[in-house]
Amino acid sequence: MSDNTPLSHIDVTLDARRDDSNSMVSSGNTSRGTGTAHPCAQVALIEGSGAAINEETRSLLQSRLRIAASVIAGGFAAFLTYRFLNPQFRDPVDRHLNLVQLGVTLLLATMSGLLFRRCQPSLAALRIKETLIFLVPAAFFVLINAVEIDRIATKAKMIPNVIAPWILLMFVYTMFIPNRWRRAAAVLGGMAAGPVLLLAAMWWLDDAVRDVLNTDFSSIIEWTLLLSITVAVGAIGTHTIGRLRRQVFEARQLGQYRLRRLIGSGGMGEVHLAEHRLMKRPVAIKLIRPEKAGDPKVLARFEREVRATAKLSHWNTIEIFDYGRSDDGTFYYVMEFLPGMSLADLVKTHGPLPPGRAIYLLRQVCDALNEAHQANLVHRDLKPGNIFAAQRGGIYDVAKLLDFGLVKPIADIESTQLTQEGSITGSPLYMSPEQATGEADSDPRSDVYSLGAVAYYLLTGCPPFDGDKPLKVIIAHSNEKPVAPSQRRSEIPHDLDMVVLKCLEKSLDDRFQTIADLEAALAGCEAAGEWSREQAAQWWEAKGLLTDPEVLVEAQV
Repeated sequence: MSDNTPLSHIDVTLDARRDDSNSMVSSGNTSRGTGTAHPCAQVALIEGSGAAINEETRSLLQSRLRIAASVIAGGFAAFLTYRFLNPQFRDPVDRHLNLVQLGVTLLLATMSGLLFRRCQPSLAALRIKETLIFLVPAAFFVLINAVEIDRIATKAKMIPNVIAPWILLMFVYTMFIPNRWRRAAAVLGGMAAGPVLLLAAMWWLDDAVRDVLNTDFSSIIEWTLLLSITVAVGAIGTHTIGRLRRQVFEARQLGQYRLRRLIGSGGMGEVHLAEHRLMKRPVAIKLIRPEKAGDPKVLARFEREVRATAKLSHWNTIEIFDYGRSDDGTFYYVMEFLPGMSLADLVKTHGPLPPGRAIYLLRQVCDALNEAHQANLVHRDLKPGNIFAAQRGGIYDVAKLLDFGLVKPIADIESTQLTQEGSITGSPLYMSPEQATGEADSDPRSDVYSLGAVAYYLLTGCPPFDGDKPLKVIIAHSNEKPVAPSQRRSEIPHDLDMVVLKCLEKSLDDRFQTIADLEAALAGCEAAGEWSREQAAQWWEAKGLLTDPEVLVEAQV
């Protein structure tokens, strides 16, 4: 995620064990009062420090099980191919073993595929999958080892060494499965016992094996030693890896906030899903590293503007809860955690908005900007990616203005999407002519222009001026007249067309002089009453976004 993208916020509902408010705070259940719980989205945040690392373990275990199942399935498939091609394995017993091996391979491949789904099963469910992924191959090893030991003991009067696949299975378990060392030792001990107990059972039941072992009992001793050493090494390795993981987890704590996972990064810093230690409130934290900022004055500016923005209290402005510096000089600010998606993703995913819905969202942004302008704050970086269509308090399509005055980027010559600190502020696709030329600074009418460009994008699906070179886009903003939105989409009404074009006038004096004037003009459009809270809720439900929050996560991050 580039630094000019909005702070990522993830939609989640706490499990009843955690919170009774049904608030949407991280990737989990459905929203309050609408729809049903998504079967794959249960419990993302659970109270307590031990549960915090358990949640991290759950996420890590799911990804590691995918790898382990894929690796084991790949190994089984490779050896199955070898057995099919080798004439040595053509008798009826081998053909039956090949069919069993094929079944095991398909089962493991299926398990791997299931673990690639976006659902988030509980830790207990994952442990059950873990058991199947390792128990089924172990059972097959017992079967094929029994056949091989009997065959060679009968023909060659010796006991073949069959523990190599067991040691490999134990190695895969140690490498990939996050565990406490005692549990790892128990599981590895169970695996190690498999071939030893099999040989002991065959000594009791198989005459050929008994004859060999009565002559030379060293096989059981050697197997026991090798497998015991493997168990010990595996348990120690698991303990060492687990301790390092916990140390990394603790190192990611930031003051009163526990960082749960990275959800985005860019040129200036990173965005993390986090939780307040005491209040257990999920938040989004943006970290700005000193080495990324490059200049202490940049961090000082961030801190000054966070303080100013924190004074804004409008419902449609994202709320800043906290800010500060860590011991290593990292500046951070803490924001509310929103369910929904940016207007950029909304249009990109679902196409241009109906005029009524665009007006509904834009008027809310005007309200947020009006409070800021009265406080002498100008956003300077209005764009679809910095405006969120969120769910708050059971209401949908609540516009939230993000990154208010926190980032003042310069147009990068390589990409219209990249920004850096400098004298030209704004995003090339949506910046005003005076921003592009540097002729004026911090004029509220610049926000009017940029919001008009955002309106153009919402209605047509493209910015007023586009191009692969930022310099061309900047020149177009300064000199060219935009094509009327209605020429791109005929269903855009004339009055709304005129409002957008008035916002996009080159001269400051020809635009709406205040954001309140723009809001009044939008309210006077014929389509202003064509979208409502009820329609917004129906839209989100019809798209399945209320019962599948993972869609929201993917769109935002």
